Amino acid sequence: MPDVTCKLSGLEKSFGRNHVLRGIDLELRAGEVTALMGANGAGKSTLVKVLCGYHFADAGEIELAGAPFKPLDAADAISKGVVTVHQSIDDGVIPDLDVATNLTLDLLTEPGADFFVNDRKLRRQARKVAESMGLTMDVRTRVADLEVADRQMIAIARAMARAPKLLILDEPTSSLSASEADRLFALIDRLRAEGVAILYISHRMSDIRRVADRIVSMRDGAISGLFETEPLDYVGAVNAMLGHQMTEVDIDPVAGGDPILEVDGVRLHENGPQIDLTAREGEVVALTGLLGSGTTELAEVLFGLAKPAGGTLRLDDKAYTPKSAEDAVAKGVFMSPKDRSVNAVVPDFDIANNMTLPFLGAFSRFSFLSERGQRRAADDMIGKIGIVCQGNGDGINTLSGGNQQKVMIGRWLLQASRVLLLDEPFQGVDIGARRDIGHYIRQTAKGRTTLVFVAEIDEALEIADRIVVMHEAAIVGEYINKNVDLNRLVADVSGPAGGQGQSEPATQAMAG
Repeated sequence: MPDVTCKLSGLEKSFGRNHVLRGIDLELRAGEVTALMGANGAGKSTLVKVLCGYHFADAGEIELAGAPFKPLDAADAISKGVVTVHQSIDDGVIPDLDVATNLTLDLLTEPGADFFVNDRKLRRQARKVAESMGLTMDVRTRVADLEVADRQMIAIARAMARAPKLLILDEPTSSLSASEADRLFALIDRLRAEGVAILYISHRMSDIRRVADRIVSMRDGAISGLFETEPLDYVGAVNAMLGHQMTEVDIDPVAGGDPILEVDGVRLHENGPQIDLTAREGEVVALTGLLGSGTTELAEVLFGLAKPAGGTLRLDDKAYTPKSAEDAVAKGVFMSPKDRSVNAVVPDFDIANNMTLPFLGAFSRFSFLSERGQRRAADDMIGKIGIVCQGNGDGINTLSGGNQQKVMIGRWLLQASRVLLLDEPFQGVDIGARRDIGHYIRQTAKGRTTLVFVAEIDEALEIADRIVVMHEAAIVGEYINKNVDLNRLVADVSGPAGGQGQSEPATQAMAG
């Protein structure tokens, strides 16, 4: 068994009457990735802050590499070998400085460092750090000018330059695309092989399947489940985190009314399989599958961002051939894209301007924008969808990731649509915010059809009337969201053993 890098025994923490950590016992081992799961308020953040030196535990003990560990503050924790890369990427880098300065900043501030900086030496040291982490960007580049994934990698590289014994990654893929996340996972594999103990905090089951050696579930300040026997029990881990079975959701599925969107023989690739799908008025359909299953590509076809390789689309029984996203919106097909930081959020705008951006015409009269109408509509949506903020004039970047996502969802709910496409609407969102969003989407479902594209099975179960599974650009399973056979659903997501085609539950679901 690997050596224990960090051992927590009987850890307790309270804030007033709020008992946040309740007797945490946990071992974090060298060369292993321990995934930590828990809903908002479970105690994950407090546990991390105790490890980082931001908070002191009220009771209990921590050992690091066999010695007592009682960090005085964050800097002391780092010097002793506990380094955290926070969910907010810019907490780990200084955007206005170049890559070289970010990577060597800690060397510059060490006791005994030279008063005058040798620029050539600095860049040489930075290149050495970058190469050790597989980074290829020019170290003279300003960090603010880099993509999100590169900023994340620099934050991790800076952390690794401190030679940590324990590396804590807090929701590291919340702002990353699939390809960017793959780069991160490859780096985690390297660090694990080097013997670093990694605590990986995430609510995304696809991440956990990819990286975890073991899973720890938290609920109400205590560890509610530990899963380390191969194969890992992902369903059990989610159930332990939620406190109930993943399939126990408060949804009474509706069959839907007349067809609104009909997908007939659509192929996403040349010579690819045909996709047939009918989405009806008032129903919420979740399309789920592993990365590369075709869900995002189908969403792009429906929104006019890509052309299908074959087949036809019909909207309200009329041919639907969107030439662009603008054309799709004009026809009543709206889409909230994934990767909000790249495709949706306008950083310099406040909440109201971000939310109303696609529909400024609706708030204008004789070419004059009615700011009062804009802000009234934004306030109304803030209340309905539960956005936590001071007011509609708050800058979008002052909000948490979950509340930013609510703004993006609220944007496309301001006006009535016939088809609402939501691509990974719960990205970077904790379970509480997820249920707020899901509840409002279902509450407003009449008058349109809603297609939700999600990689996580539990997200599909929490929002949909019907769940459609895709694999390799084909529909391979379909389920009415009532008493779902979870094992069969997971098997469909992983890929049918007998090749492509619909499974038995799909036939039953369509007949129902």
